[in-house]
Amino acid sequence: MTQKFLAVAPMMDWTDRHCRAFHRAMSRRARLYTEMVTTGAVIFGPRERLLGFSEAEHPVAVQLGGSNPAELAQAATICADFGYDEINLNVGCPSDRVQNGRFGACLMQEPVLVGECVAAMKAAVSLPVTVKCRIGVDNQDTEEALDRLTESVVAAGCDELTVHARKAWLKGLSPKENRDIPPLDYSRVYRLKAARPDLPVAINGGIKSWAEIHEHLKHVDGVMLGRVAYHEPEILLGIDRELYGEEPPVADGFEAVEAYEPYIAEQLEKGERLSSITRHMLGLFTGRPGARAYRRHLATEAIKPGADLQTLRDAVAHVSRALERLGPTSTEADAA
Repeated sequence: MTQKFLAVAPMMDWTDRHCRAFHRAMSRRARLYTEMVTTGAVIFGPRERLLGFSEAEHPVAVQLGGSNPAELAQAATICADFGYDEINLNVGCPSDRVQNGRFGACLMQEPVLVGECVAAMKAAVSLPVTVKCRIGVDNQDTEEALDRLTESVVAAGCDELTVHARKAWLKGLSPKENRDIPPLDYSRVYRLKAARPDLPVAINGGIKSWAEIHEHLKHVDGVMLGRVAYHEPEILLGIDRELYGEEPPVADGFEAVEAYEPYIAEQLEKGERLSSITRHMLGLFTGRPGARAYRRHLATEAIKPGADLQTLRDAVAHVSRALERLGPTSTEADAA
């Protein structure tokens, strides 16, 4: 039986190396993903800046954007050499830039090509090659569209499929609107898994609590969290215990900050700005008294020259460590 798993979605401008290192402080087991990086950037760009990561981030996957099989194979090889644990192909992003580059969600309309891309990467690397897609785009029939894509990538050797359970509307909706407006259809993903019991399938889209996670895991193998993992990162504290029966590496957000401090110190020593790191921590302590003052302090002070670990500690000092809170977190609400 496939081990149930939880992943944090690849999110542009959010899941950079600092974000991933912070998330790792709260779970040894969560699967982490890079922001999408295009094949052109991997092949011709500054690789260390784009692909570099901390060893502590493992298991970590790189998400590639592209549609040329040969270029994807070359990029996958480069990423494998960097030490990533998985290569993921983006077949879900709906932005105009992605469409103009003929990759992302528009590839739902070219399932044969997606299969060729997967096959090329499988031939080039020994790592798992996975795909993240939508249930369809525009006026596609979601039953046919998702089945055709799945058939093509499975024949090519795809190791796992993550499905964002919404259509992407390439015409008429912005990328932001595409995250909320198209209705969620979780049952479509459940039907796919039922029809493909041997294919590991994960579900993504609008999932906000551990109650929902457990319900999805009755039907699929994995859950991929997006914005809730970023805006309420303490939800990640449940992964190791809920799915693996292990104690999390830290007990709460306060310990997560302490565990993250050596990484921050190392990055500051390298010349990184504190705000580039702590911008990923603003959602920490959601629901606790003092959380607003914590966010305000970080937002205004971390950007100043000379901001350092004491700046972060001063921000955390605004937050009450008492158990009484203004409202329950997603995890606590499930237990109530």
